[in-house]
Amino acid sequence: MMETKRVVATYLVETPFALERAAQAIAGEQSTGTFTAVPGETESVKDRFGARLERVTALEEVRQPSLAGARTPPGHNGIYTRGEVVVSFPLHNFGPSIPNLMAAIAGNLYELRELSGLRLLDVELPEAFAARYPGPRFGIEGTRRLTGVWDRPIIGTIVKPSVGLSADELESLVYELATAGLDFVKDDELNANPPYLPLEEKVRAVMKAVNRAADRTGKKLMYAFNITGDIDELRRHHDTVVAAGGNCVMVSINSVGFAGLAYLNGFSEVPIHGHRNQWGMLTRHGLLGMDFAVYQKLCRLAGADHLHVNGLGSKFYESDDSVVRSVQACMKPLFGGYRTMPVLSSGQWAGTAPATYERTGTVDVMHLAGGGILAHPDGPAAGAKSMKQGWEAAVRGIPLEQYAMDCPELRRAMDKFAK
Repeated sequence: MMETKRVVATYLVETPFALERAAQAIAGEQSTGTFTAVPGETESVKDRFGARLERVTALEEVRQPSLAGARTPPGHNGIYTRGEVVVSFPLHNFGPSIPNLMAAIAGNLYELRELSGLRLLDVELPEAFAARYPGPRFGIEGTRRLTGVWDRPIIGTIVKPSVGLSADELESLVYELATAGLDFVKDDELNANPPYLPLEEKVRAVMKAVNRAADRTGKKLMYAFNITGDIDELRRHHDTVVAAGGNCVMVSINSVGFAGLAYLNGFSEVPIHGHRNQWGMLTRHGLLGMDFAVYQKLCRLAGADHLHVNGLGSKFYESDDSVVRSVQACMKPLFGGYRTMPVLSSGQWAGTAPATYERTGTVDVMHLAGGGILAHPDGPAAGAKSMKQGWEAAVRGIPLEQYAMDCPELRRAMDKFAK
């Protein structure tokens, strides 16, 4: 008897045709159908392998198409209908495989001429995916164990300038940051294994600083080395980091792909810091791409222990409401576990802590501030301290202005960064 479990995908659709016709085009294109009937597409085949239209819900009508290139029916009245379409796919069409899942639930859909807009809103996966993908090996609890931070956010920063530092300059900066009371530092996504400072040389310089600082402070900084590269480089780069005593690696998920992330997770001995750069091109248009609700599920399945979610009051286009939803999405149960730590970054400083805590209600986040720590008037140590003070005020429900009266580092940060 053939497997009958199904994957359920929810889409936001815009079409110049009847909404049901567009929905049927989606179901047919991504399973047994094509642009015309073919002899092999029997009723038996369609019944066993066809995608099934589960629900169509009309929303609003608009006068202008969101995307160019849609074909309009004869006598089109200029109305484009938007609606929510739910389609299910038999698991036996592709099995518990993220790459092949993506071909089914996304694939050529975005090119269909029946559509003037399409966005993947959510996906529900059967337990077979949990059996195939073990998810994060460390997640929130493992990261806290390695950093020794349990009752507050993990506070960190990013190496700046992103590119251009020599090995000696990088070593000096990391030592300064490691002795400044930070929990975490990461490479920028722009800096992985550049010819001017190959990864092996970078690892030596950074770990020299990390170990020297640990001897002084008694605490070992978690440093996320950017090991993004071709698939055949991932194990070599990971092993270089681990052999030197490193305790975190980072990959640009959209560069290595979900399959690359899952491959790395299959052998990684340290947490995987998942950076989502290039995410904007997958999501910025409201009727194109996918929601973060889908993306984070796939990242968690593939093994991201940490996952970037932007930050409140950031320098990017994303709204605070969207960031809050992203944090909450990472916390929602997935197969009974798979807890990934949300990483807040972009334009962050001590003053963004209260709103973040108020909106998310959790300290199970990694809060990264580049300029908010490095550009503090009194240096990185004061910047790191101000971030902790900002979170102390937030958790205790004390206004920043009041808390800063006894916290000069926070006061100085407010004087510089408050708008």
